[in-house]
Amino acid sequence: MIIEPEQIVIDLSTPLSMRSSFRFPLQSETSRREMLWGAVLLVALPGIGWFLNLGHRVIVVHRMQHDQPPWPAWHNYGELFRHGVVTAGGMAYYYLPGFIVAYAAWSLVSLPLGLVAGALLLGATVAIPGYMSHYCREFDAAEIYNPFRALRRCIQGGIAYWHAWLIALTALAISFAGLLALGVGFLVTSVWFWQVAGFSFASVFTRRFGLGNAKSSAEASEPTRAQASQPRATTPRADSSTILR
Repeated sequence: MIIEPEQIVIDLSTPLSMRSSFRFPLQSETSRREMLWGAVLLVALPGIGWFLNLGHRVIVVHRMQHDQPPWPAWHNYGELFRHGVVTAGGMAYYYLPGFIVAYAAWSLVSLPLGLVAGALLLGATVAIPGYMSHYCREFDAAEIYNPFRALRRCIQGGIAYWHAWLIALTALAISFAGLLALGVGFLVTSVWFWQVAGFSFASVFTRRFGLGNAKSSAEASEPTRAQASQPRATTPRADSSTILR
């Protein structure tokens, strides 16, 4: 039975849990078909398929943040590829310092440099989710290239953010079961993992920073760039004569 868009039961308003995140890409015939198509693209378009899948996750989150059904999202492949390249560029930007230091540590056989490289790479991994959901909202690339702001958002995510990481890492471990299906199954389970992780982090940041159209469950402590650019409304001050009356 096909679940119509208005019958989607798991979206960004659903409380985050292992069960809801794992079920998100599997909850309807449409979502399962899109997951399988993502796996096909990984084989049919090596490299390009990875960027398309990344862009697909961006569009899925964007649609949910604007109160639209997440699927179907496999359309306008040029746009999907562009979003994939932009967000992957952010990943490369975040990881670059760690890789440079790691290369220096390897060349100089330096343990201290190796520890610094490890810290930088770990910090990049932790910070990357801090820009993805904000980019999904308005497709503003300026949301990406500020690692310190992204890391601050992750810290502000609190326990919910680390809960999302627990879900993502569990899904990653489960995805390797796809290797048992002659390795081909891993293409499907890896796409499933990416969608689980994307949904989990989007759930945390959309709620925490009020990125959805509906009011967030927590007060947003940081306005988006679009909100910050809006002129602040002022309340007229009453003069003394008015007060005396």
